[in-house]
Amino acid sequence: MSTATHCPYCALQCAMHVEAGPGGAPAARPAPFPTNRGGLCRKGWTSAELLNSPERIVRPLLRTDRSGGFAATDWDTALEHVAGRLKGLSAEHGADAVAVFGSGGLTNEKSYLLGKFARLALGTSRIDYNGRFCMSSAAAAGGRAFGLDRGLPFPLPDVASAEVVLLAGANPAETMPPMMGHLSGPRLIVVDPRHSATAEQALAGGGLHLAPRPGTDPALALGLLHAARAQHLLDEDYIAARTTGFDQAWKHAAAFWPEQTEQVTGVPAQRVREAARLLATARGAYVLTGRGSEQHAKGTDTVSAWINLALALGLPGREGSGYGCITGQGNGQGGREHGQKADQLPGYRRIDDPAARAHVAEVWGVDPDELPGPGPSAFELLDALGTASGARAMLVLGSNPAVSAPDAGRVRNRLSALDLLVVCDFVMSETAAMADVVLPVAQWAEERGTMTNLEGRVLRRRAVLAPPPGVRTDLEVIAGLAVRLGQPAERFPTDADAVLAELGRASAGGGADYAGVSPERLEAGEELFWPVADAGASTPRMFLDGFAHPDGLARFAPVGHRPAAEEPDAEFPLIATTGRLMGHYQSGAQTRRIGELAGAEPEAYVEVHPDTGVRSGVAEGDWARVVSRRGAALARVRLRADARPDTVFLPFHFGGEEAANNVTNPALDPVSRMPEFKVSAIRLERADPPQEAAAPRAGAGQRGPARPAG
Repeated sequence: MSTATHCPYCALQCAMHVEAGPGGAPAARPAPFPTNRGGLCRKGWTSAELLNSPERIVRPLLRTDRSGGFAATDWDTALEHVAGRLKGLSAEHGADAVAVFGSGGLTNEKSYLLGKFARLALGTSRIDYNGRFCMSSAAAAGGRAFGLDRGLPFPLPDVASAEVVLLAGANPAETMPPMMGHLSGPRLIVVDPRHSATAEQALAGGGLHLAPRPGTDPALALGLLHAARAQHLLDEDYIAARTTGFDQAWKHAAAFWPEQTEQVTGVPAQRVREAARLLATARGAYVLTGRGSEQHAKGTDTVSAWINLALALGLPGREGSGYGCITGQGNGQGGREHGQKADQLPGYRRIDDPAARAHVAEVWGVDPDELPGPGPSAFELLDALGTASGARAMLVLGSNPAVSAPDAGRVRNRLSALDLLVVCDFVMSETAAMADVVLPVAQWAEERGTMTNLEGRVLRRRAVLAPPPGVRTDLEVIAGLAVRLGQPAERFPTDADAVLAELGRASAGGGADYAGVSPERLEAGEELFWPVADAGASTPRMFLDGFAHPDGLARFAPVGHRPAAEEPDAEFPLIATTGRLMGHYQSGAQTRRIGELAGAEPEAYVEVHPDTGVRSGVAEGDWARVVSRRGAALARVRLRADARPDTVFLPFHFGGEEAANNVTNPALDPVSRMPEFKVSAIRLERADPPQEAAAPRAGAGQRGPARPAG
């Protein structure tokens, strides 16, 4: 029997069928859908293999001494132990002694119930999620420009009819291969310091590759705006009728004529003029940003600079043109809407807004004064763990911060300082391996729920098979802990459809309104793009009649260029930037356990220009130590003649000594609190191979972790 559902990985949420393969093991095959059009990438094709992995955790694991191993236990014992410890720490140190760390991979229902659990069952303000490390800068910039953030405020197939698409800091040819089917027609302008697979396709199709020095995207966006105005290519009527603030924004762009832009970015002035002309004269054009522009300590201003360019050309809020953010994680959009962010309540409401607090408190049946206020952002939460001002215990769902957080060695030290670390996962990730309690939870094909993809399209995830005996869903874990912490059982339902109905009531009237989303509409095949305010609503294209600010106008942001938080010097003369590979996903905890994927990319590597390799004393195939002021990562050298001589590239999917985030900079954006993942001053040193693999490879390493220790 075949069941239609969606891929567990990125925000395309490609449709697939899961069915019994050879020998009865589950297997995935593609299904027609607007985002993937019947295609899957390598990750999607192999996604079902993890469902019956021998590394699956199938019983709760508990230890009372971190120097010893885990012992398998029963659920009642595990949950009673966790609840008892949480009560004790909260009583001794206050409610904020307990923290929660969520994920952009959780379903809408889990994201919602997790935020409710933190505020009501724990009473803590200490909740944030790994999406803070992904789309937060674009969300902040989109919110201030348009009054509301939805990654793509239009269906993805719309871009296929454009004449030109500018991709700033995005490499979908590797990170979202099925998306390239929508980009085969337009000419592409790819902004990326790396000669990526997407840049290669742009050049092959008559487009452009602009390779700025890492950290100089704002200067390039300002230079493109200057070049467009100098060539009389701005949409003056649109600027006057649909926007405000252009004059203040122009004061910053006025200093970036193309030759000055070249001095800052390294992009030739003639290419700046050519790109501006190509984009501005197109019959239909889009500006799309990705993590390369957003993961900076100035990420919000960087995205605002790209939005300013789009506004000046009259693109947003017009059918056939626009600006959008290419959301990364599977539920990166829905995960940032319903309350697992430190400053947020369901429906994209602010937790410090009295009206929002009153509305949500009424749905939850509590007094608004019982709700805590905003808490610290993700890195700030992690960096304070185990300190006098930070949490003493943390519950982690769907995340692996021991690998994915910036300055990862520092974060691992903070995790080690906790009195209690509880991780819900289905494999022994690097973070789970540090825990006191590991709770085995269901995977994507073993439960139902909803996801919201990069278009704001709400999707139905269906259960294909039952989870292994002894495994519970995240909703069941949250409810089990909530009841043991004194909450009434009816306040924390375990049925995903019941949670969705409550989420609809809590989000009603908010920016991300799901009031009209129902299982019945989704099962009937309706295309539901939020806001979905009632049973007849859906909003595939936003802002056509006006933007979400009270006056209906979009806002230019007065942003300029400033240096990266850390510049190279004599001791650290190079720049390291990070990114994804086609065959791996996020921290690699899942994909490194799938044989085909781990076999294709089994180890970390560093891309280096040959001249840089000579100066650094490393050659093709050598192991190198990439050293920053914070730590070091080991990686195999790959020489690339098309690399920038001042920049090396590291994929971030590996753990241990090979973790790219051992070197990254935790400097934070003042608005989004995004860390500076994309620019780290480093040096290269020749190194010996790592002593052990970064994590268990598929078919090897730690098997059967649920067996009793000893």
